[in-house]
Amino acid sequence: MKTLFNKQTDKNDEALRAIAHMPTRSLDVLMDQEFTLGLSDTDLMRVAVLLAEKSYNEGGCPIGAVIVDNSTREILGKGHNTLVQESHPYNHGETSAIRDAGRIDFSKTTLFTSLSPCDICATLIYMRGFSQVVIGDVTNASGNESLLESRGVQVKVLEDSLGIKLYARFRSEKPDQDLEDWQGVSALKKRDDQ
Repeated sequence: MKTLFNKQTDKNDEALRAIAHMPTRSLDVLMDQEFTLGLSDTDLMRVAVLLAEKSYNEGGCPIGAVIVDNSTREILGKGHNTLVQESHPYNHGETSAIRDAGRIDFSKTTLFTSLSPCDICATLIYMRGFSQVVIGDVTNASGNESLLESRGVQVKVLEDSLGIKLYARFRSEKPDQDLEDWQGVSALKKRDDQ
């Protein structure tokens, strides 16, 4: 089968955006194995950031995640935060990517997330046995890196400037939505009662 992306294809934002927006199960129609093997950690982080951008453009919290097989570099799952879009309190980027990947052995994978994981996502990452998590933004949020490391998950910080700017913009535009995403509706009520 002939694919659109091969080893000669530039790994620019246009190509990476196509990867972000195409359903995971259809990616083998888009990319051949040589293209997939050539995706760097920086490229995969940019896919996570472009998923975050997708969420932001939908009115949601800009957080995206990608799960990659450690040996083949195949993208097994990806997702973006849909707290607002689906009115679901734990459809974070990481949980959406894990759901997309399905019932697999996560110990053979790496999770790329555009923002440092919240408590729930960090717990799910070590509970599912991920070998590594790569974080694209510890400037706007951080704190669970040492928890992940203490649970045997290798943590790598690979900040992406587009993702950092996007989350800072979101936080300044929608502080209530940011607080709700991290702490729930009760945090908004508690803040307003003070």
